[in-house]
Amino acid sequence: MGSQTTLKILIDSQNIEDVVCRLADEINRDYNGKPLTVIGVLCGSFIFLADLVRKLKMPLDVDFVGLSSYGDGRETTEHIHMTKCPGCELAGREVLIVEDITDTGLTSAFLTEHLKRYKPASVKLCVLLDKPARRRVSLHIDYLGLTVPDEFLVGYGLDYAGKYRNLTDICILEDEAEC
Repeated sequence: MGSQTTLKILIDSQNIEDVVCRLADEINRDYNGKPLTVIGVLCGSFIFLADLVRKLKMPLDVDFVGLSSYGDGRETTEHIHMTKCPGCELAGREVLIVEDITDTGLTSAFLTEHLKRYKPASVKLCVLLDKPARRRVSLHIDYLGLTVPDEFLVGYGLDYAGKYRNLTDICILEDEAEC
C-alpha cells in the first residue's frame, strides 16, 4: 500500500494578484514615499516579494535572510536556524519583513527580534498567508494577505521538500491512499 499526492486549488492566481495589489496599496499608503528596506525570507517568499515590490512606489532596497525550521518534512522542528543574515545596512531604516506564510509564528517572531538588534527605525511584518490555528506565540502582522485553514499548502513559492514552488495557484497538498 502506498499513497499518491494530489493538489487541490485553494487560492487561484487571480485572487493572489488581487491580494498582492491590496497589500501594496496599504504599504504605499503607510510609508507615503519614505525609503524602505524590504527583507524577504528565503526561499518561500521570493515570488510574493517580487510581485509585491514591483507595485511599491517608494525608494527601496531588497535583501533576503535564510531561515529554516522545516527541513524536508511537513512539521516545524521549532528550532530556527539562520542560514543567511541580512547584508544591507538596517540602522535607522524602515524595515519590512516579507513572509510567504506564518503558522506557529516562531519564525516571524524570531526574525523580528533578530532584526531589531540592527537598530532600524521600525520593523513591520507583511505576510501573504496566515494559519492562526497553529499559532504558538503572540504575533502582530502589520500587513496580512489572507487567513488560511490548517492544511499543508504549496505553490506560489510555498514548497514541500523543494517541490511545487513554481505553481501559479496556492494548493492544498493531499495524500490519498491507493487501493
